Amino acid sequence: MSVRLKLFAMMFLEFFIWGAWLPMIFGYLPSLKFEPWQQTLILNAFPASAILAMFFSNQFADRNFAAEKFLAVSHLIGGLAILGCAFVTDFWSFFILMLVHCVFYVPTISITNSIAFASMKDAQEEFGIVRMGGTIGWIAAAWPFTFILVDWGAVKAANPEGLVSWVEAALKNGLTGAALQEGTKWTYIVAGVASLVLAAFSLGLPHTPPKKAAEGESGSLAWLEALRLLKHPFVLVLWLVTFVDAFVHNCYFNWTGSFLGAATTAGGVGIPGNWIMPVMSVGQIAEILTMFVLGMTLKRLGWRTTMIFGILGHAVRFGVYSFFPEHPWLIIAVQVLHGICYAFFFATVYIFVDEFFPKDMRSSAQGLFNVMILGGGALVANAVCPTLIQSTFKTGDVTDFRGLFLVPLASAVVAAVALALFFHPPKINSDKPA
Repeated sequence: MSVRLKLFAMMFLEFFIWGAWLPMIFGYLPSLKFEPWQQTLILNAFPASAILAMFFSNQFADRNFAAEKFLAVSHLIGGLAILGCAFVTDFWSFFILMLVHCVFYVPTISITNSIAFASMKDAQEEFGIVRMGGTIGWIAAAWPFTFILVDWGAVKAANPEGLVSWVEAALKNGLTGAALQEGTKWTYIVAGVASLVLAAFSLGLPHTPPKKAAEGESGSLAWLEALRLLKHPFVLVLWLVTFVDAFVHNCYFNWTGSFLGAATTAGGVGIPGNWIMPVMSVGQIAEILTMFVLGMTLKRLGWRTTMIFGILGHAVRFGVYSFFPEHPWLIIAVQVLHGICYAFFFATVYIFVDEFFPKDMRSSAQGLFNVMILGGGALVANAVCPTLIQSTFKTGDVTDFRGLFLVPLASAVVAAVALALFFHPPKINSDKPA
């Protein structure tokens, strides 16, 4: 297997794990009767781990541990923990298992980037294609549940004749209520098995040895050296904009599943339960195409314009959610913007970081931005979103999704304007931060 194919497979499994359980957890936790504060604690296990990862992964992967071995150990422990989530329903057991999984999984997002970048000759040209493996992995995790989360009793009662009629009946009869809760457990089983597979596969990845600190640098405080780069105004601006965009991004995950699945009389779109994950995966399908053109887009538009397009994609999507909820096909079609939002902003940020940060601490630099991408923005969204949707914007059984979605819409517009006005990176070859 070629190096690029190995990196592609690594990304496939990495994001298959996350994509298997994340879309459904926002509806699953309320079904277990967890209170909003309990939901917030569980959901924030991931962003809190991202902040911890800045210190944890950097210490071992950047300078003290071979990245591929770190990846293997992390996925072994994290895989066993997420498997356990399928078999518990009480808050503390679920929370502890999810916390263990996140503490070991989240650092691997930076580590897979580091392994990929260390094995590339031209990151701008190659990273989009390699990272596309993660996009396909996320999609692959979503679509099988179209046939897993099916009310087979209803299918049998329909008495379909022939394969086509059988498939049509299966697709129309998604699980609901307690049955959907029971079926959702499979998302954690699938994620756990994939994590264990990646643990084994990691041992065959290109060797990525620890990077020793340069003379005069603190070998034990790589994260501190990464933080010092925030003294450059353009880095600080991008870091803060990344926080806002991550908040908007996580509002999408917090609310879209409920919005799609809620009945039209309750303010939602009324999509069957077995179709929620596939509909949300439409964005990842678009992401595949976007990743193909990312290198060319960066060279033609530059860093700032590409990222602005990525941020404004959120505003357009939430605008459609707010003002055209009565058009299901438009809601489904606008999911394509999610892929553009991810590739043009987050993937671009990862490439930008690899270009501008010193070689010996690129994992630390990736971790610095992951503090915002996976940590700060998600932490705020997960703290605010459950309360907003269950109280401020809900009256009885009806949710005011229109007003709800105006919050991330406005946030995205502010972030795009800030990036346009204040983000002015120097030319890489002439004024690279050190």
